[in-house]
Amino acid sequence: MRDDVDVTLVNPRPAFVDRIRLHQFVAGTGEAAVDYDSMLDDGVHLVVDTATRIDTGARTVELASGRELDYDYVIYAVGSTAAVPSVPGAAVIAVPLAELESAQRVRGELDQLRADAPITVVGGGLTGIETAAELAERGRRVTLVCGGTLAPSLGAGSRRYIAKWLARHGVTVLETVEVAEVRPDAVAYTDGTVRASALTVWTAGFAVPELAAASGLRTDDLGRLLTDETLTSLDDDRIVAAGDAAAPSGLPLPLSCQAAAPLGAQAADTVLSRIAGTEPPVLDVALVGSCVSLGRHAAVRQFARKDDTALNFQVGGRLGAAYKELACKLGVLKIRREARKPGSLRWIKGGRRVAGPASAAAPATPTRTASPGR
Repeated sequence: MRDDVDVTLVNPRPAFVDRIRLHQFVAGTGEAAVDYDSMLDDGVHLVVDTATRIDTGARTVELASGRELDYDYVIYAVGSTAAVPSVPGAAVIAVPLAELESAQRVRGELDQLRADAPITVVGGGLTGIETAAELAERGRRVTLVCGGTLAPSLGAGSRRYIAKWLARHGVTVLETVEVAEVRPDAVAYTDGTVRASALTVWTAGFAVPELAAASGLRTDDLGRLLTDETLTSLDDDRIVAAGDAAAPSGLPLPLSCQAAAPLGAQAADTVLSRIAGTEPPVLDVALVGSCVSLGRHAAVRQFARKDDTALNFQVGGRLGAAYKELACKLGVLKIRREARKPGSLRWIKGGRRVAGPASAAAPATPTRTASPGR
């Protein structure tokens, strides 16, 4: 939006990972990587590398390659990844499904298994459900371990619909037991039972990269960067956060692309406000539900209030699947549109959040912005 700003995007991969399609990738029903050439404005310089430390004194981003990037502002958008499970054997044997590389491992191992080999998916949230459903529709024998309620973030009607779909497609759903141990060929449970498992996929729990803490910046217990309501770091007014790794006022939004997209746009607006010498806008994002796919021909669209509490209203079946596919396509299309027309992204506002402390950051005049990506 300004000719006097140079933008560098730092990302460890040469392609954007459309993580909401990783379950399709592992099942062989879709792809999850999108070339950055089709998504970025021509003026954005892509550096394929990993940020290891932000030196706030020298205003440099240190990279794994040994290179350093000067900056006037950093937009901290490192996203989230899989949490390391504490269950015996899980960290070594089970395969997480939060990154492209681990999804490639799952897909590779699936290709080596018999069609009737037993597969265990651990995690009863939306990622676990979508993975189990995608594999079941492809004829795989799947056990889904919830460790509690199936799809706890959804309403009762949506949970019933999902449970019935999984049952019709042969998925064994375990809600009353937890995983006690993961073995190379089996999973042991807290009730003493042991079930064969040729492949165990772990979708329970997320974490964030340790870059903020490694840079001496304050974080919450999960490691998300603590910011004020303008998404500005509490420690340094030259660092602005967005996405899963941001904790505005210590009250982070749920990890989701629904929240990450407006947070990214708002982080850019904060930097632009500082360039202009004006007060940045405060965070205002509403979350109005979620959508979970059940294979390629069904899904559930759960509607919610603006604070993301589920309403007793949902759409399922093929209509839900059409809605889900549209939502997935729009995620990438909105980024491409933003590249063509900066500032075009719009989002629903009015979500109920407790207001954080007012920003004390002073305006500045940057010429370079480094954005460490996922």
